[in-house]
Amino acid sequence: MDNTEQSNRANPLHLRPVRPMESGVGLPYAPENWPKPGDTWRWKAGPRITAKGTFLDRYLYPPKHLPGLSTETMRKGTAFRSRLSLERYIRLAFPNADVRKFFASFSWAIPSSTDVSGMKQSILPVYSSDEDPMQDNNGSDIMVCKAGNDKCGSLMMPPSETESMPCDICCSEPSFCTDCSCILCCKSVSVEHEGYSYVKCEAVVSEGYICGHVAHINCALRAYMAGTIGGSIGLDAEYYCRRCDARKDLVPHVNRLLEICKSVEYQGDVEKILNLGICVLRGSQRVSAKELLNCIESTVIKLKCGTSLGDLWNDDTPTIWSDFSDSGEGKDNDALQSLQDVTPIEPMPFNHEAEMHKLEEEIREVLKALREAQESEYQIAEVRLHAQKECLGDLYRQLEEEKSELSRRVSGSDADSLVTSVLKRLDEIRKEVTKLKEMEEVAKGFGRTPRGILEEYFHLTIEE
Repeated sequence: MDNTEQSNRANPLHLRPVRPMESGVGLPYAPENWPKPGDTWRWKAGPRITAKGTFLDRYLYPPKHLPGLSTETMRKGTAFRSRLSLERYIRLAFPNADVRKFFASFSWAIPSSTDVSGMKQSILPVYSSDEDPMQDNNGSDIMVCKAGNDKCGSLMMPPSETESMPCDICCSEPSFCTDCSCILCCKSVSVEHEGYSYVKCEAVVSEGYICGHVAHINCALRAYMAGTIGGSIGLDAEYYCRRCDARKDLVPHVNRLLEICKSVEYQGDVEKILNLGICVLRGSQRVSAKELLNCIESTVIKLKCGTSLGDLWNDDTPTIWSDFSDSGEGKDNDALQSLQDVTPIEPMPFNHEAEMHKLEEEIREVLKALREAQESEYQIAEVRLHAQKECLGDLYRQLEEEKSELSRRVSGSDADSLVTSVLKRLDEIRKEVTKLKEMEEVAKGFGRTPRGILEEYFHLTIEE
């Protein structure tokens, strides 16, 4: 039996399972009082989970006053990402330290509270610049996405140099993955056609961290968080991140859609991609966005008029992207005119009044359904909140009766029993008041109320 095993048996650690992206201070997953008394290390679990139920990614943050933290061992930031890099640092900065005793004082492996037995798994190589020879790697090459998405970005690509920020709001949900779950609808984003249909917030929220949350562009458009929106938000061909309140320019993204269309083989898919770009740019007051929108709309009309994809992408013909740089800025204000001069567009039959009537009917039906849904939610909330109020009222009345009875009993076993009843009633009231405060979260609307509150207190079943 080696020294490490003896130390572990002498100082058993109670390893509680944790959630993805959860963090903490000290034991059992980080050292304490090392190298000096009072020195505390921080730890954080990553998003990926192995088939064994432990986290593939875990990070250890040392006290800032330790020497040599700006050296090559910390080139990726302020955290140690592998056991090997941490051992190298200790041997370099503290040559007289007992490395085995140091690692025996805490647990490097962090168990996950997420059940991986029913989740999809993807057998892929683990990308790491610091392989850890001291760690058992059997099965560690099987990574699991929290959302069960076998095409999740965390499984398809190596870990990024820029790490997503820890999130204890949406990412605390057991089936929500920061890398592939839409922050608005919670469904997985698609990587089809180079992931044209979603946008990722890459705003820097703190030193070494980006927001990292993703959203379907269509979801953002429906939620008035993308495109051109007036009022207090004031978007102009931009995306507004619901998590960190940052804005992202969408003109470069739309310009990338044009490049993606080059490799798409089916006209229907090309039209779908271009129509998404039209929705993003429509209404923008920026010159570059207007020019890009005009070119895309002209191209969609050409496709509907029978122009083949081969002719559309012909290098000998001015194309919709030939006059735009990678940033989406127009090089020539006459780009649209020159494009239309090369291939004249004939008038197409169009019944304006019929289309407007159709749109009016659609909007009327949508508003009607919205009003009915809101009225139904209001009635549910009204019944449950008043029921909770009546429950508290009964408890208050019982408390008054018991206190009145206690005031008439000075001593004896009956008085002791009444004291116990009063204390018990006070505890019940505190619990019910807390429950009411949680139920009052519905004031923000059922759509923004945590799922657990709706299911437990309002008996609503929320679909995934």
